[in-house]
Amino acid sequence: MSNLTKTSTTNRSARPNGPTTSPAATRSPRLSGMNWLIWRQHRAGFWTLLALTALSAAGLIYQRTDLMNQLTTHGWPDSSPDKWLPAVHPQRFQLVSYGLGFVPIVLGVFLGAPLLAGDLENGTAKLVASQSVTPSRWLATKLGISALVVILCTAALSIAFGRWWGPVKYEPTVLGWSDGTAFDNTGPVPVALALFTVVGGVAIGMLLRRTLISMVVTFAFAVVVQVVWHFQRLNLGHVVTITTHKGIGPTTSPQLPEAALEIDTSMISGSGQTYGWGTCAHEASEKVCAEKFDLVGWSVDYLPISQMSGMQWFGASILFILTAAITVFIFIRGRKRIV
Repeated sequence: MSNLTKTSTTNRSARPNGPTTSPAATRSPRLSGMNWLIWRQHRAGFWTLLALTALSAAGLIYQRTDLMNQLTTHGWPDSSPDKWLPAVHPQRFQLVSYGLGFVPIVLGVFLGAPLLAGDLENGTAKLVASQSVTPSRWLATKLGISALVVILCTAALSIAFGRWWGPVKYEPTVLGWSDGTAFDNTGPVPVALALFTVVGGVAIGMLLRRTLISMVVTFAFAVVVQVVWHFQRLNLGHVVTITTHKGIGPTTSPQLPEAALEIDTSMISGSGQTYGWGTCAHEASEKVCAEKFDLVGWSVDYLPISQMSGMQWFGASILFILTAAITVFIFIRGRKRIV
C-alpha cells in the first residue's frame, strides 16, 4: 500500500506546473472534414491547374523581363516607337494570348462539367446524402474550393500577362486593346469568364448526370459564351464622337487620341446631317460633291483606350451576376434532388 502511495506521489510531482500543450495544438493548420475530403477527391486536377499556372506565370514573367531589356536597349520610352518597335515580337503576344483564350473553355469542360456529374454518375452523391452532411454544405464546399482554385489561377495569369503587355499596350500593331487577345486576358475579365464557364459546366453536369455528355455540352456552352462575348464586347463602352468643320479633304480628318479604336467615320453637312463614305463615289469630283450635299467636315465615332478598364469591370460584373444566378439555381436544385 505504501509503495502505491509513493508511486502516485512521484507521478504527481513529475508533472509540469505550467499549462500542458496537446499534440494537436502544435500542428500546423491543415484541411479537415469536408474541406479535406473534397480536396482529396479532386487533388489531382487542382494540383495540375496550380502547377500549370505557376509554370505559365513564370514564363510570362520571363517574357516581360526579356521585353524590357530589349525596349530599354532601343531607347524606350524616350525614343519614338519606330526605334524600339522592331525589338518587340508581336507573334509572341498573339500566340500566348490565343492560348490563354482557351483557358475558360478548358476549365469549364475538365473541371466544371465533371465536378457533380462524376459523383452523380458513380453513386458518390448517394453516399454523401446518407451521411450527416447536408447537401447544401457538400455543394458549398465543392463549389467554394473549385472557385477558389479558378480565381487564383486566372488572376495570376491575368496579372502576369497584363504586366508583360503593359509597356506596349498603346501600340495596336502588337495587340489591339479592344480585341479579345488583350481585352479578355487582362483585368477581371479572365476571372469572370472562367468562373461563369465553370459554374455553367457544374449546372450542366448536375442536370445531365453523365460525365462525358456533360463535358461535350459544356464545350458547346463555353464556345457560345465566347462568341456572344466577342460580339458584345464593344457595347460595354461609351462611344465618343469628334467632329471637324474644315472641309472633307484627306488632311482635314480629325486627330484621334493615341490607341483609340475608330468605330465609324462619316461626312457631315452644314445642317448636321451625316453621309457615308460612298456618298461622293458617283460624283464628278470631291468639290462638286461637297457643294451638292453642303459637306463641311468629318464626324468620327471612337472608343478611347482610357475606357478599357471600365469596360472590363462592367462586363465582368455582368458575368459575376450571371454566375451568382447559376449558383443559386445549383443550390435550389441540389437541395431538392441531389441523388
